[in-house]
Amino acid sequence: MRRVMKQYASQLLRYPEMGISLDLSKLPLTPEFLAEMKPLIDRAYADIAALESGVIANPDENRMVGHYWLRNSAIAPTAELRAKIDEPLADLKAFAADVLSGKILAPNGRKYTTCLVIGIGGSALGPELVADALPADGLAMAFLDNTDPDGMYKVLDTLPLSETLAVVISKSGGTPETRNGMVCAQQYFAGKGLCFAKQAVAVTGVGSTLDKVAVSEGWVKRFPMEDWVGGRTSETSVVGLVPAALQGVDIDSLLAGAAAMDAHTRVADTASNMAMKLALAWYEAGEGKGKKDMVVLPYKDSLVLFSKYLQQLIMESLGKELDLDGNTVNQGISVYGNKGSTDQHAYVQQLRDGINNFFVTFIEVRQAPTDTVKVEDSFTAGDYLQGFLRGTRKALSESGRKNITISIPVVNAYTLGMLIALFERTVSFYASLIHINAYHQPGVQAGKLAANVFLKLLAAAEGALTTTPATAGEIAAALGTDEEDTYHALVHIAESGKAAWTLADCPCRDQFAARN
Repeated sequence: MRRVMKQYASQLLRYPEMGISLDLSKLPLTPEFLAEMKPLIDRAYADIAALESGVIANPDENRMVGHYWLRNSAIAPTAELRAKIDEPLADLKAFAADVLSGKILAPNGRKYTTCLVIGIGGSALGPELVADALPADGLAMAFLDNTDPDGMYKVLDTLPLSETLAVVISKSGGTPETRNGMVCAQQYFAGKGLCFAKQAVAVTGVGSTLDKVAVSEGWVKRFPMEDWVGGRTSETSVVGLVPAALQGVDIDSLLAGAAAMDAHTRVADTASNMAMKLALAWYEAGEGKGKKDMVVLPYKDSLVLFSKYLQQLIMESLGKELDLDGNTVNQGISVYGNKGSTDQHAYVQQLRDGINNFFVTFIEVRQAPTDTVKVEDSFTAGDYLQGFLRGTRKALSESGRKNITISIPVVNAYTLGMLIALFERTVSFYASLIHINAYHQPGVQAGKLAANVFLKLLAAAEGALTTTPATAGEIAAALGTDEEDTYHALVHIAESGKAAWTLADCPCRDQFAARN
């Protein structure tokens, strides 16, 4: 008699040698759905093969997309590209070893104890994820990842400055947030009688503005960032590996985990391809139009930043107005999350009983914590953690809330590399399924351009102020600018202490004047 496989088993894909599994039993992929999707699936396999072969994948910037080569340089399409991966990798390993051993010392003759990473977006999120998830015995890690002065000085005030190695990460060197962080750090170092350049490392494009500064000022070290690696997929490049190596993380293991996942998900067999199955689950959950948000719930404190990391990877890659044919599609998947079981006391109430506009991705770490303290009867805190995961998953399923569970044995460099690669490849497949370009970001560029316009207005508005009070409308009329934008510029100027601001019964009648 033919045995029928239970759904929980038929929808469970495991890579036993890697210890990872994907459970889609609560968001099943039916044979009918897979048959309907086959033309798009075939296209997605062809697209990622072309990507890895070196085609121009980002036509806006005429760039290849080569982050998959980083963990296996042998698949890079040319010997020149292989060298541009292997040589910096060997160089950064040697540099980190020299710093950690004390062969390279701080200017005061002591060993470095701390690494300050200055970056933004993917240049900070990946290193922050690794720093939080993988405590190691190298340098302590700190980050300047925004252009908020209060936040920057809060970090700088805590550093053992004379033993801090600063790593500035920017492809062009012109990214405002990173540049601002670097300038503030330079001034802060100088204010303490220290020379920033003598404690600084640059990770940047060859010949970039930052590269030229590092050369002219004699920085400690420079590492080349290639233009075919985007920030959100840069954790296995020098962007992520330089900080990780200085932290003391086993970067070979991180790369090995990513390479192993790449190899498994390079095979054009959907039954055994975890990334394709995950992409198809996203498609099925949101009907291929991102109709459902993705809630990421890792049940492990060390993975609390994983949802934040995935937020950028997924939303920046998939949030696109136009498809590849120029049609307006307004695609994307909104991603948010925190961690289990914190969320039992936060927004799981709405997930269980509120609007059904999401699907959940649980991240399970199977190995029980070593703590054997019995918190109740014979149960440990780790038993409760597993109980909350399984209980929440069941409660959501009973309410018709679709969910996915990804399980790994432990959190270490290898398994984190696996997870990073799994989601990178899932993004590639999903983008192809919905026919958009995952590797450009016109919306980000639009925001930067708008910020520059506001900065110009800020300077013009400050220059237009006199000691005679005037409203935003009057100043805007004189400048030929938008009244609302001018009002907000004037408020910022006043709150910075550079103008007097008199409130009226309506903001349109507020008055601003230059200080005497």
